[in-house]
Amino acid sequence: MQTETTAVVHDDLPLTLSEAGHGRPVLILHGGGGPATVAGLAARLSERAHTLTPVHPGWDGTHRPGWLTGVDDLALAYLHLLSERKLDDVLVVGSSLGGWIAAEMAVRDTAGIISGLVLIDAVGVRIESAPITDFFALDARGVAEHSWHDPDRHYVDPAGIPSDQLAVRQANMTTLRILAGEPYMHDPKLLRRLGRVRVPALLVWGESDRIVSPAYGAAYAEAFGDGRLEVVPKAGHLPHIEQPDVTFAHIAAHMEGRAPLVVHE
Repeated sequence: MQTETTAVVHDDLPLTLSEAGHGRPVLILHGGGGPATVAGLAARLSERAHTLTPVHPGWDGTHRPGWLTGVDDLALAYLHLLSERKLDDVLVVGSSLGGWIAAEMAVRDTAGIISGLVLIDAVGVRIESAPITDFFALDARGVAEHSWHDPDRHYVDPAGIPSDQLAVRQANMTTLRILAGEPYMHDPKLLRRLGRVRVPALLVWGESDRIVSPAYGAAYAEAFGDGRLEVVPKAGHLPHIEQPDVTFAHIAAHMEGRAPLVVHE
C-alpha cells in the first residue's frame, strides 16, 4: 500500500514523499519529466523493497525555496532526509536528472548511508566529443525524436494537452533551468570525484538515447570505483518505460548481487 507524506528536511523545505513496500530502503529520484516517469518502476520495486519516491521541490506545483538553486542542494537535502529517517543500506535509483542527484549524493555520503546506486540515462557529467543535447531548444517533436526509440508511439501533440497540464509542464521546465541550466546539465567537478565512490553502481542506458548517449553510461561506469554499464536495446532516454521488464531485471540482479543479465534480442 502506497502512502503520501510530507517530510520536512529544513524549516522551509517540505518534501512530498510517496512510500510503499517493506525491506531494504530504495530512494527513487525522477528526472525532468516529473514523478510520473518513475511511478511504474517505483511500483515494481515496492514489491521487494521499501521505496521512497520524492517529488523534487518545484515540480508539480511543490514549493522550492529560493536558496535551492542547484543539484548539490538537492543531493544534500535527500541525504539529510535519509539521515533523519535513520536509514542505512540505501539503494538510490535515479533517472536522468535523478541519476545526477544520486551521483552527487554518493560523493557527499560521508556517513555511509548509501550502499548501492542505479543510474538510468543520467546527466551530470560532460563528454566534450558528445555534448548533451540542448533539451530546452527542442520542440515537442524534437523531444520525442531524441528521447524515445519509438518516437511515433510516445509523441504527444501539445495542442491536445489541457492548459492546466501545460502550465505544470512549463513550471517544471522553469525549475529544471534553475537547477541544471548553467553549466548545462552537468557538474564540471563530478566525473573526477566519482572514483572515491566505492559502492556498486549500475549504469542502465537506453541504446537509442539521443539526449545523453550511451557513451555517458560508459564514462560513468569507468569513473566509479565499482561501476558496470548495461545497455538496453530498443529503448531511449527512459528505458524503464520503453523496456520495463529488461530494465527491472537488470536492477533486480544488481540488488541481489547476481551475475549481470544476458539480454537476447
